[in-house]
Parts: sequence; C-alpha cells; structure tokens
Amino acid sequence: MMTEDNHLAKAATQGDAAAFGVLIERHYDKIFGLCFRLTGTQHDAEDLTQDICAALPAKLQSFGGEAKFTTWLYRVTVNAAHDRRRRATTRAQAATGWGDWELSRHATISEAQDATAWLTSAMASLPDTLRDTLALILDDMTHTEAADVLGVSEGTISWRVSEAKKHLRALKEQDQ
Repeated sequence: MMTEDNHLAKAATQGDAAAFGVLIERHYDKIFGLCFRLTGTQHDAEDLTQDICAALPAKLQSFGGEAKFTTWLYRVTVNAAHDRRRRATTRAQAATGWGDWELSRHATISEAQDATAWLTSAMASLPDTLRDTLALILDDMTHTEAADVLGVSEGTISWRVSEAKKHLRALKEQDQ
C-alpha cells in the first residue's frame, strides 16, 4: 500500500530522509514538467527544478496539510518560477543601467584621451619656455614652485601661462 503524500511530507518535516526521498521520487518529473512549461527551456527547467528540490526540505516546514501535497508543491513551483523571473528582470534592468553607465564612462574616458592627445600635440608647437612652464603648472605646481624650478620670477610664470593659453586658444580655433 502506498503511503499518502501528506503523511510522507509530515514525516519529512520531522527529519525522515527516506520519506523525503519518496516524495522527490514521486514528484520530480511533475515538478520538472511544470518548470519546463513555466520557463520554456530545458536548461532553465532543470535549474529551477534543482533549486526547488534543494529548498524543499526547508519549505516543507510551511506545509500544514490543509491542501493536498501536490497542490502545495505546484504552488511552491509556480512561486519559485515567479521569483526567478523577477530576479532575471531586476538583473536585466540593473545590467541595462550599468551598461548605460559603462558606455558613458567609456565616452568620458575617450573624450579625456582625445583632449589629452590634442593638448600634447598642441604643446609641442609652443616655444620651449612656454611649454616648460605649462608642463609644470599642469603638474599641479604653483606659480612660485614653477618659478623656482625654472629660475625666473613668479610674474614671468604668470605671463608665460597667459601666453600659452593664448597660443592654445588660437590653435583650438584653427582646429574647429
């Protein structure tokens, strides 16, 4: 005589591994079939079925026996499929957001690289004194520090920076 699923479920909740094994053996194909219909692919159905079977011992604690075991099991399966879909949607939305952020980040990096390349090229066309001064200032030196390095007055550094900016502006206008 076959033991009823509800009795097996109750025994499984009390730690009876054999009862749990019988439940899985009886219902694995039903779970897989429903998962397949819910997901549409064999791979996803196999994954979902395995996830459900792995979570079933803990979930059995919520089985009260008011409904048939199969009714409860199908509800668990449908809920697991819904949860998987929600997680997939959330990941897709997050990936889309990160994708946009990543594209923007790459665009910003590209723009910065273009600007750096232009500045490097433009600085090569400056007279040596202006290029040296600008290189130091762009390296975050103060005018006083640059003046000490180059052996000129701070006023000369300020004038050279101003002249370098004029040259660079003129070059930028020519490029546009």
